Amino acid sequence: MALTLRLHRVDALRLGAATGYDGRALTVSAAEAAAVMADPALAEVRVSVTSPGDPVRLVKVLDAVEPRTKGPGGGGIFPGFLGPARPQGTGTTDVLAGAAVVAAGFLPRAQEAVVDMSGPVADLSPLAATHNVVLEFTPADGAAWEDVDAALRRGTLALAALLAEAALGAGPEAVVELPGPADAAVAGAGLPRIGAVTNLQTQGAFKDTYVYGRSFAGSFPLLLDANELDDGAVVSGQFGHPSLKNPTWAHQNHPVVAALRSRHGRDLDFAGVILCPEPVDQAGKGLISAAAARVAAAAGWHGAVVTKEGGGNADADMSLKMDELEALGISAVGLFAEMAGADGTGPSVVVPPERATAMVSTGNYDHRLRLPAVERALGGQTIALLGCPATEEVELPAAVVYGSLSPLGWGRLTCGEDVPV
Repeated sequence: MALTLRLHRVDALRLGAATGYDGRALTVSAAEAAAVMADPALAEVRVSVTSPGDPVRLVKVLDAVEPRTKGPGGGGIFPGFLGPARPQGTGTTDVLAGAAVVAAGFLPRAQEAVVDMSGPVADLSPLAATHNVVLEFTPADGAAWEDVDAALRRGTLALAALLAEAALGAGPEAVVELPGPADAAVAGAGLPRIGAVTNLQTQGAFKDTYVYGRSFAGSFPLLLDANELDDGAVVSGQFGHPSLKNPTWAHQNHPVVAALRSRHGRDLDFAGVILCPEPVDQAGKGLISAAAARVAAAAGWHGAVVTKEGGGNADADMSLKMDELEALGISAVGLFAEMAGADGTGPSVVVPPERATAMVSTGNYDHRLRLPAVERALGGQTIALLGCPATEEVELPAAVVYGSLSPLGWGRLTCGEDVPV
C-alpha cells in the first residue's frame, strides 16, 4: 500500500514548439496547452510562463496545481476529474517539483489575489518560488460562470498531468517512498499516534473544495491515508481569502503532513488525515466537530494538528474541533491566522477555543505590505481592490498576498521585536 514519488526537478521554464522535459528544463507548447484547455465555456486561453525573480506580478490568481502523473493519460492522478473516482495513494507518481500550473482571471466571488515573483514580498507566497505556467482566459459568450469555473478546473488538472508526462522517460533526481497506513515497522512501538485534521472550505459555488471529484459540502469527516493527497484526491475550487486559501498545490504538498511524515517512526506514529467540511451554520459546525473528534478517538489518536481554510467563520470550525478533541483526551494544536488590525493590537481570533490552549499564529491578515512596481502583470490589467494598474507600486494588506498566511502551515512569516517583514 506504499506510494513511490519519482521527483523531476524544474529549474527552467520556457515556451516552445513542443512540450518536453530535458535536463531540469521544462518546455511548454502554448498551442498544446490551449488545446488541452479547450472547452465550450472558454472562448480563449492564453498561455504565459514566469519564473522566480522575474519582474512580474500575478493578479486574480485562482488556483495552482503541481504537475503530477501516474502514467500516460493521467493514469489515476486527480481521481474523479481525469479518471474514475477510485482510491489512490499507491503505486508510482511522477512529479515535476518546482513547477506549477496557475489559473488567473475574474470569477464571481473570487477575491483579488496577488503574487509578486520578485521583490520584498515574493517570499510570502509559495508561487513566487515555482516556475509557473500561467493560464489567462476569456469566457465564451453566454457561458454560465459555473461552467467557466468547471472548465478551468478540468483543464488546469489535465494540463498539469500532461506536463508531468513529459518527464516519464527521464530518470528521476530523487525517489521518495511513502509507507501506507499500516506501517509494520512502527506499529506496536508505543509511539504517540498523531494525525492532521484538515478543514476544507465548503461555502457553495466558487468557495468549495472537491474530494475525489465531488464537492465536500454536506459530507461527514473522512479519515484517509495521507498518500491519497499526493495523488490529487483533494482539489481546490475556493477563491476567497487569498492569504488563507489552500490551493490544490498546497494539498498535494500538505506542509503539516510533510512535518508529521518526517517524524514518523522517530518520535511519533503518523496516523493519517481527517478531512472535514466547514459548514456555514452553527449546528452543522458543532455536529462535524464532534464527529471528527470521535473518528480521531476511534482511530486511536493521541494528538492532532488542526488546520482551516478561510477567514473568521472558519475560526469557529477550528475552535470547536480543538475543544471536542480535548474533551476526548486528544491533545489539539491549531494553526490560526490573526485578524488583529494593521497595528496588531486588536482581538486576533474571531472565535477562540474554550478548552484547548495550544495555538500557533500564521500571521496577521491586516498587516500592511508595500509592493514595488513591476514590469509586467499576468491575470489582469488592474488590481481590483485598488482600481489601479496591476504593475504600479501599491500598498496592500497581507490578506491579498496569495498563500501568505497559509493555514496548512506553509507560511514564511516570523515574529520578533524589530524584525522587518
